[in-house]
Order: sequence, then C-alpha cells, then structure tokens
Amino acid sequence: IIEWHEKGTRYNIHEDIDGLLYSGEDGVQLTWMDAKVGDWVVTPRKGKAVEINSLWFNVIKIMEFFAGELSNTDDADYYKNKSKITRKSFNEQFWNNNGDYLFDHIDNEYKDTSVRPNQIFALSLPFPLLNKEKGKKVINLIKHELLTPYGLRSLSPKDANYKNVYQGDQYSRDGAYHQGTVWSWLIGAYADALNYVYGVKAKSKIQKVILDMIPHIPDACVGTISEIFDGDEPYKAKGAAAQAWSIAEFLRVFKKYI
Repeated sequence: IIEWHEKGTRYNIHEDIDGLLYSGEDGVQLTWMDAKVGDWVVTPRKGKAVEINSLWFNVIKIMEFFAGELSNTDDADYYKNKSKITRKSFNEQFWNNNGDYLFDHIDNEYKDTSVRPNQIFALSLPFPLLNKEKGKKVINLIKHELLTPYGLRSLSPKDANYKNVYQGDQYSRDGAYHQGTVWSWLIGAYADALNYVYGVKAKSKIQKVILDMIPHIPDACVGTISEIFDGDEPYKAKGAAAQAWSIAEFLRVFKKYI
C-alpha cells in the first residue's frame, strides 16, 4: 500500500517530494468531506489534506515499528528517515502562524484557512505530528469554535460559508453536510487529542464530552447515536438516526477513558 502511494495511483494520489501525500483532481471528492451534487463539489479539498497526511505519517511510523520488531534494520532506518521528512514538511507547511492552528488543506501556494475539525487528527492518532504546545492552541480553537454537546462542527460559525441548519432538498442538505453540521463521530478524535495534550488532567474534560452526549441516547433512535446534528442550538439530530461510527466512537471513548 505504501509503495503504491509513493509511486502514485489513480486520482493523482502520490507522495510529493516533500514527503507529504497529495491527492485529488478537479471535480473529484476523495476525503470524508465528500458531498457532491451534480457537478458541484461542495468542499473541494484537492491537494494535501491535513487529516490524510496525519494518517500518512502514522502509517510510516507504524511500518518503522514493525520493521524494528522484525529486526529489519534497513527498513526501520528507511521509514525512520522518511517519517522525519514528513514531520518536518507537515509542521512547516500546515501550521498557520497567523491563527495558531493547522490549514485544512494546501495545494501548491494555496493554503485553506477554514477552521475545520480535520486538524484534530494531527493530535489524536498514536503518533502525533504537533508538539503539546501547539496542540493546546489547536484544542483551544476547536473548543471555542467547533465543539458542541454532540460532537464537532464541520466548519466554524465565523466562516462566511457556515450553514447552521441541515435541512431542505438534496442540494441544500449536501450544501450544509460539511459546512457547519455537527458530526458526532468526531468526539473520539477529540477525546484522544485531549488525552495527548493534557495527559491525566484530560479525564474530567473527556468525561464532560461523554456526559454531554448521554441525553441524546433516548432522543432519536433509542439506545443509539445520530449521524449528524444542526450546527446551532438546540443541535437537532439529523441524518441517519443510528450511525455505526458515531456509536462505535462513543463506546470506544467510554471504555478507554471513563
């Protein structure tokens, strides 16, 4: 899998010379923010997406670990050096010095300043890309602009493209799907990021995330968690009444931290 990404494959997916992963073509949606109506790509993210490169870095580090466990020193050294290049490029290119957070995606000279939850994966995965000092700045921004009782908004309310309600026809709904709508599955990544940044002091913060979600469990489809919620109060449940990844992340966080 890594070799194919290094060589390049469909949809212009390839590793760039800077060690970061590039993906996408005009008119194509490849990340989880994949809403498209006809020819309208709602959230175009062609280039180097922040969460994709967080995953890419983690794949490299995992391969470094496996190679070491198997006493394959050549591969271990290869992936160790590779991870250093990727980490350096990521921190140099994705960090927004003007706002103290991560760009959502970059494409050559273009850097997307939209405040979105995708940057949380640079902190939540087993091998974080940011130090804890920068991590606290990212967490603080997400807490104030994206965090709700039922998950993280997909876009900051301060953004001109923010949609506070998920409703209407398909065009309207897909236009709001990743433009402010709250996604409950993201509580997992948020909890893991809190744990990385704050350590043992994160427990009370993570407990609040879990406790805030509990009143919803008997609200829509009893005993489950909805896919999405409106971006503004009262955060009405929308989309699928029972969503597997939302439930799975809630249970994972509950078991791991509570």
